[in-house]
Amino acid sequence: MSKSKIKIIVFDMDGVLVDIESSWQYVHNAFNVDNQDNLRRYLEGEITYSEFMKRDILLWGPLHINKIKQVLDKVPIMKGAKLTISKLKKHGYKTCIISGGISILAQRIQKELGIDHSFANKLVVDEKGMLTGHGEEIVNLLNKLLILRKFASEQRITLRSCAIVGDSIFDIQLFAEAGLSIAFNASDERVKQAADVTVDNKDLTRILPYFV
Repeated sequence: MSKSKIKIIVFDMDGVLVDIESSWQYVHNAFNVDNQDNLRRYLEGEITYSEFMKRDILLWGPLHINKIKQVLDKVPIMKGAKLTISKLKKHGYKTCIISGGISILAQRIQKELGIDHSFANKLVVDEKGMLTGHGEEIVNLLNKLLILRKFASEQRITLRSCAIVGDSIFDIQLFAEAGLSIAFNASDERVKQAADVTVDNKDLTRILPYFV
């Protein structure tokens, strides 16, 4: 697909726009809790994604949302991300985050980098800002394609007018539908094989030659 046909560039967040593997895992590590059994149950179909989020959030205990924000404020932005988004915008592309990660971080990254749209999962709080133990499912990890289809429809473009930059097996479903797919610093060979382009470097500016 030629550069001129791509209108929107969609980024996964964790491992692509930020230099951590998972925003959920980053919080788990901060509070020294283990969610591996929850993850296994979700991936094996024993529990829904909403239940998976609930179980993960309950691991943190009764906390104010600001405690989570303080943790996620420490997440480092990927090398080259700011320059990459700036150049893409100058060339007329719209940018979007579609992430199974936590919306607190996605909103921070959206604001800091100047990304146009963002979809990620929300933590539900009460009137005092305390975690309720529930999450609002925006992006189901195993069905990110649903969000991409809705978003493309709202923007009145085809999926072939979207480029995807991702790093995990959960992005492969998007790669298959997009006009251009880039596996960015992916550790899983399945991700690399599914993508049109592979970038084995933790510098997001390496994707620019495919767009500008």
